[in-house]
Amino acid sequence: MNLALIGYGKMGRLIEQAALARGHRVAFTTDVEGNEKGQALTAENLKNVDVTIDFTAPEVVVQNIDRVTALGVNMVVGTTGWMSQLPKVRALVQERAVGFVYSSNFSIGVNLFFRLIEAAAAQFRNYPEYDPWIYEIHHRAKVDAPSGTALRLKQILEKAYGGREFLPASNRAGAHPGTHTVGFDSESDTLTFTHTARSRLGFAAGALHAAEWVCGRQGFYEFSEIFPS
Repeated sequence: MNLALIGYGKMGRLIEQAALARGHRVAFTTDVEGNEKGQALTAENLKNVDVTIDFTAPEVVVQNIDRVTALGVNMVVGTTGWMSQLPKVRALVQERAVGFVYSSNFSIGVNLFFRLIEAAAAQFRNYPEYDPWIYEIHHRAKVDAPSGTALRLKQILEKAYGGREFLPASNRAGAHPGTHTVGFDSESDTLTFTHTARSRLGFAAGALHAAEWVCGRQGFYEFSEIFPS
């Protein structure tokens, strides 16, 4: 599989290492600097590329998606903070008949964590004495807060509780790669469910898994949808 990496920071380099170890080829890389307006995403640069993987920034990701899908190239997007434009992106992908996988978090463990929280919320909603809450912490350089993962957990709880609003608490400090906790609290006890990332390796592995899966496919998918039921 020939890959293009849009965003060549820490995540991009980890994905490159993982891709080479699995026998794939990285045909093109570009960082945000040098691709401010999508100018590096040309037919020549993406020639023979099967899938592009984007880990950039919220303010540039949608223009990158527009450029890449216009060239008929499949895409994996791990950038967060652009969900308000999801309908626009879905329409572009469907109109151009490409394959597209996105997620707030490409950790395989996190996506299984989502399923556990769905199951827990389905039980706890029957007991009003338990109040759910969400807390997350990331490194100080993370731009968006709450994280995309916390917002996904928020959606899961609000769906289970019939639209009741839940506001995640966020913290940004140090070099922490990311911890998300969902709790159910009552006067008598508290139950907590926590996912802690030890490094970015899990995100890189998940993004590469998504790229392998979407290669040669068409359609618009959230990462959790490609997991077996």
